[in-house]
Amino acid sequence: MDWRDQGILLTVRRHGESSALIEVFTQAHGRHAGLVRGGASRKMAPHLQPGAQLDLTWSARLEDHLGTYKAEPLRSRAALALSGRLALSGLNAVCALLAFALPDREAYPELYHRSEALLDLLDNEDLWPLGYLRWELSLLEDLGYGLDLSCCAVTGATEGLMYVSPKTGRAVSEAGAGGWADRLLPLPPVMRGEGDGKDIEILTALRTTGFFLESKLAPALGNRPVPEARGRFLDALSRRL
Repeated sequence: MDWRDQGILLTVRRHGESSALIEVFTQAHGRHAGLVRGGASRKMAPHLQPGAQLDLTWSARLEDHLGTYKAEPLRSRAALALSGRLALSGLNAVCALLAFALPDREAYPELYHRSEALLDLLDNEDLWPLGYLRWELSLLEDLGYGLDLSCCAVTGATEGLMYVSPKTGRAVSEAGAGGWADRLLPLPPVMRGEGDGKDIEILTALRTTGFFLESKLAPALGNRPVPEARGRFLDALSRRL
């Protein structure tokens, strides 16, 4: 069994004296683990950093085996990540969430391309937070927990939408909320693609998407906690306010 694909390196850990066990997110094979012989060596280790873009050849005796990778670096994103605290925490959040959320060996080609494009924007701190929010919304959508922000779940109105129902993930208008407003989640305009995407709105929106990551996605994954790397990214973003 063998295949060749490109992928984003998500996690890496030493295995034995000189090998490395890696997880990658590939276009055609999804999140896929494998062993890189010599991956912990002085020559190869600098290229195996989370976020790196790799050309990968995977082989194994049987399809369900762990298998081994031959990994050729295409481009490193280390320099982009080191452009600032926000960039570094953002890269770690993306890689950690993909490793946390994606099922093993299931392809998500559109999410792959969005993730690749997002990571290539790391050094643009003006655009990146908004890009990250849209990416996180698409992550929820692709995994079956998408939010319906098109109209009010109560009145059907498409204007005046101010809240999100924590139960259904649907938008609610101020009129539709009535006396239940304090039990609903905020819906800043930036979540619907409106406005100029100020940091305070993006941070509010990420607290809303975070609720669904923690209350919907995490329980479906065995109640594993959402990666701390996401919280560190929100902390870095809040420091810009």
